[in-house]
Amino acid sequence: MTNNQRTLVIPLLLIGSMFGVLGFALGINAFFIPFVKDAFNISITMSYLVMTATFAAFVVFGVPSGFIIRKFGYKGGMIIAFFMMALGFYLIAPAARMISFPLFLAALFVSGMGQTLLTGAVNTYVSIIGPPESAAARIAGMGISSKTFYAAASLLLSLFMDLNNVRIEDTILPFYIIAAALVVMGILYYFAPLPEIKAAGEDESDTASNASAFASTKTSIFQFPHLLLGVVAIFFDVGVEYVALGSINDYATILNLKSPQNYVWLVSIGMILGYIAGVLFIPKYISQVTALLASTITAIAITITIMLLPAYISIYLVGVLGLANAMMWPAIWPMAIADLGRFTKTGSSLLVTGLIGGAFLPLAFGYAADQSSYQVAYSVCLPAYFFIMYYAIWGHKIRTKTKSNH
Repeated sequence: MTNNQRTLVIPLLLIGSMFGVLGFALGINAFFIPFVKDAFNISITMSYLVMTATFAAFVVFGVPSGFIIRKFGYKGGMIIAFFMMALGFYLIAPAARMISFPLFLAALFVSGMGQTLLTGAVNTYVSIIGPPESAAARIAGMGISSKTFYAAASLLLSLFMDLNNVRIEDTILPFYIIAAALVVMGILYYFAPLPEIKAAGEDESDTASNASAFASTKTSIFQFPHLLLGVVAIFFDVGVEYVALGSINDYATILNLKSPQNYVWLVSIGMILGYIAGVLFIPKYISQVTALLASTITAIAITITIMLLPAYISIYLVGVLGLANAMMWPAIWPMAIADLGRFTKTGSSLLVTGLIGGAFLPLAFGYAADQSSYQVAYSVCLPAYFFIMYYAIWGHKIRTKTKSNH
């Protein structure tokens, strides 16, 4: 291990724990989808508003989160995010007491604002803290923590809340505990040794790098086509990722399978295996681009197979879909923020808005499941995978073509 690699260990471990918190926060949604359906006596489509409430915050708060990161830095943005998430989860308790679904969704929206800020800060931080060609491998390493805690959320909440005997008041105690834990973590991270870093060309005085020279010719964030297409790619990537993660527990519930709250582990384990492969093979054996292309081809094949096989088999292939989805985010994010220079923080906040895909695609999935069946509903993922394939083959290269002209 080189000296440079050793200096990255502690910051990456700290950021990895933050990815775990993000995974846990989003994992709460997967548990809540079948829970709120019974607690509030609503349809499948309405139950997926749980995800819509969280991910809508990524659009509404995406740009403001960029202002916060520019004002307080990456570390400051991370700390503020923890307090915002704590407030959101604290508000679940009064929503439960009032048995108010709108207030419940509002609480998840507030938490989602905190998740928006934290997502933009940690992903960009990990992307620029080391060599750009290995950024996907670093984000994949963080993803192992994220998806482990995503599944752990269902495990922890099942200690307090029973999907077979739903009582809305059971949400009060665990979310008081979660809110308190987030406040304590925010305070601890304030004192943590996280160096403030900047992307190449992000410092206005940095004019030496190619990234800075490229970005210096631009006057607006909207002059980076590879970033704008990256936002769309993130939209579809997050959408398909949370269709798989958010639907499998509900799918198991409908099929009357034992311990339905545990099926999310299939998707999470699939994604963790994909992340491990990314850490091991990128960039030593394959590039970020090749990993993204292989992922989309695999995902298309698995989705079609899910639609064709019997339900009691296809539910397990949803877990395999997690494996295919794993390396999409780690590859897209660094490809999209590359060469942004002084626009890096703004670009990351714009990229975060793409996470609204986690609201729309699961909602479309829920509607399709209401109208037909769970298996047919997975077809909503196919157009998404085809666009990500386009980004892997052509979309990200628009930056290179533009750059070569300067």
